[in-house]
Amino acid sequence: MIMAREEMTSRERVLAVFNRTSYDKVPVINPTSVAIVESMRLTGAFFPHVHTDGSAMAALAGAGHDLFGFDSVTPYFSIHQEAAALGCEIDWGKLDKFPQILKSPLLEPDDFVMPKNFLDRKPIKTLLQAIKALKKKYGSEVAIIGKVVGPWTLAYHLHGAANLILETNLEPQKVHRFLEVLAQVPIQFAHAQFEAGADILTWADHATADLISAKAYAEFLLPVQQRCNKTLQKAGPVILHNCGPVADRLNLFAQAGFDAFHIDSRNNVREAVDIVGERMILTGNINNPSILLNGTVADVRRAVNNALDNGIELVSPECALPCWVPSRNLREIIHAARSRKGSARGDACG
Repeated sequence: MIMAREEMTSRERVLAVFNRTSYDKVPVINPTSVAIVESMRLTGAFFPHVHTDGSAMAALAGAGHDLFGFDSVTPYFSIHQEAAALGCEIDWGKLDKFPQILKSPLLEPDDFVMPKNFLDRKPIKTLLQAIKALKKKYGSEVAIIGKVVGPWTLAYHLHGAANLILETNLEPQKVHRFLEVLAQVPIQFAHAQFEAGADILTWADHATADLISAKAYAEFLLPVQQRCNKTLQKAGPVILHNCGPVADRLNLFAQAGFDAFHIDSRNNVREAVDIVGERMILTGNINNPSILLNGTVADVRRAVNNALDNGIELVSPECALPCWVPSRNLREIIHAARSRKGSARGDACG
């Protein structure tokens, strides 16, 4: 008698996509944030307190799985932990507002000194504590997604976005030097998150067409990301997160060595699949403001099906959720994805 295989865990389901093996149901993740006001109220863990409290951060991250059914938990809700630890003045936001940079501390790249106690600084330690707490709670049941801010976005934070973009033309060697000295930050933080229990890492580095050209990306950031990915390749899968239009640099993202790309809804997924082929998994593309925040359940279902039909392998919203997204639309993402068949790659699931 042949025994039916038990249902896969959420973690198994997600990692199967990265391992190019079979999975029983289409997995649903968010590489950025699933925090909404409703989950804050239900868990008692609220913005902005969660950004600096590991227990609260873990509780709110866990709501993505416990309340809505996501196959992952993602405790780093913003992109400001590193900046806060490295001297930026931060407005931590409010209940429905994400943090923002108020003041950047660096004028020159050689002003930067990597703190010896970086991993012990409160914004950094908070996330590591949250990952450890989530690992203790979920073990091998749920995929834990960590996050780091890449050197390009970190340079925006520490030096100023307008300054950096202007210097790509006026002082290119200065930009190269900023990326060189700042690359050690995400590398150290990434390894610490994997050691704390993260299964997957989101690499947030915002170099889209509305900020810099593909030529500038290839010149400044591509070699740095290639070196970083080579360093991390044995630690776990890495997802590049990059908002906005990216069609002219998708091939470069694949060359950088990322395992997956978190794609914005402003991009054509079918064209993206044609460009990256089997080199990168695609996740995302479900529109946040029009579909998840202001759309109906039927709109969500249609968006999920369109994403899957066009080549998305890991279902997810396109970015961090707006805080007022209704929970019914999050649950519909799961319901719509679960109505689709899993993948029969490799050995049969049973």
